[in-house]
Amino acid sequence: MTSLSQEQRTRREKTLLVSLLLSVPGPLVTWLAVLSSHSTTQLADFIRRSVELVALFLSWWVFRRLHGNITPGKAEQIRLERMAGLGVAAALITSGVLMLVIALSRLSEFEPGGNIVPGLTIAALGVLTNGWFWRRYTRLTREQYNAVMAAQQQLYRAKTSVDLCVVAALATVAIAPTHAVTPYVDILGSIAVAGYLVFSGLRNSRSQLAPALPQESPLPE
Repeated sequence: MTSLSQEQRTRREKTLLVSLLLSVPGPLVTWLAVLSSHSTTQLADFIRRSVELVALFLSWWVFRRLHGNITPGKAEQIRLERMAGLGVAAALITSGVLMLVIALSRLSEFEPGGNIVPGLTIAALGVLTNGWFWRRYTRLTREQYNAVMAAQQQLYRAKTSVDLCVVAALATVAIAPTHAVTPYVDILGSIAVAGYLVFSGLRNSRSQLAPALPQESPLPE
């Protein structure tokens, strides 16, 4: 396991904890926004945030186990790191599949409407917050490689990209709710987000299941 100084461990654990705590209200707030609108993209976003919250908690817990007072053996270290990485991959894939099912199931009957301002606001704030954490985890990974930090870098890159897609879809609904193409923009937004999440999750899971190399190298941004 890559050795981290006490200061490095503290900074990384603090970043994980802050990102976890900031993500806790996300599912609840997004669900309240879903209740005030009829957006498929917004409903899918609620599912995505809920599953990601579980992955964030798992990553925080694994980091504490790996860098606690009792250092685990090599086999336990590999198992825990893969657990965190596969947790992120599972969150991405599960969210993507659920979003795709919802989008396709409502394709023939969906009509955009309702108050999408709360959801649009949440997604826009998500772009800023998740973008910051993406940069933060990228910087920490480049400074000294750590498998848990690298998994979080991938997760927040996906989260930022997804929030951008959600903003684009909801903004279209807000600007032209009655336009003939608006329902398809919202549905296609969900499908695009789902495809990206599944692709990212499969790529992440392949890297986690590959044989461990003697020396890990930082993932590209």
